[in-house]
Amino acid sequence: MSINLTKGQRISLTRSDTTPLSHVRMGLGWRPRVRTGFLRKLMGPTAADLDASAVLYAGRRVVEVVYFQHLAGIFSAVKHSGDNRTGGDGAGDDEAITVDFTRMLAEVDQIVFTVNSFTGANFDEVENAYCRLMDDSTGAERARYTLSGGGSHTAQIMAKVCRINGAWQLTAIGEPASGATFQDLLPSIDRHL
Repeated sequence: MSINLTKGQRISLTRSDTTPLSHVRMGLGWRPRVRTGFLRKLMGPTAADLDASAVLYAGRRVVEVVYFQHLAGIFSAVKHSGDNRTGGDGAGDDEAITVDFTRMLAEVDQIVFTVNSFTGANFDEVENAYCRLMDDSTGAERARYTLSGGGSHTAQIMAKVCRINGAWQLTAIGEPASGATFQDLLPSIDRHL
């Protein structure tokens, strides 16, 4: 059963029988907003290149970042599906980051997932934007967070996964931010560590 997360909500990454999830996938989906009338004829469709990134931390120190130019992390514990520059038709995730907790470095205690608009399109220019966490072993959606709602921001700190007392938990952050790359978001992420 999937949970529609609200900002700040936390869930445990376990199955109903309390066994921990070993493989998860954070999916990102969106569609460029369709222009209408004269603007559509003059400018064509809206371009919105959203990029998903995963920033791995040991305490407050960045250990590694997995994103469209660095598709696999140390020991392949975190992998990126590749860059989607246009969004999709709503049929599935446009970009995804998989996490294999069994391969994770012991020092990593937090993974922060971000989304940013590489082309500078703001969230007023996208629709049906979401992130969702899946049990990658079964394909079952565990949680979803809606990113849509417009706004002049070009990025968002979506969520973080933390190791607390040896167990992984997901917290929805949903903080609007500005920046074309994950590097631009590091100061904003710091407030959530």
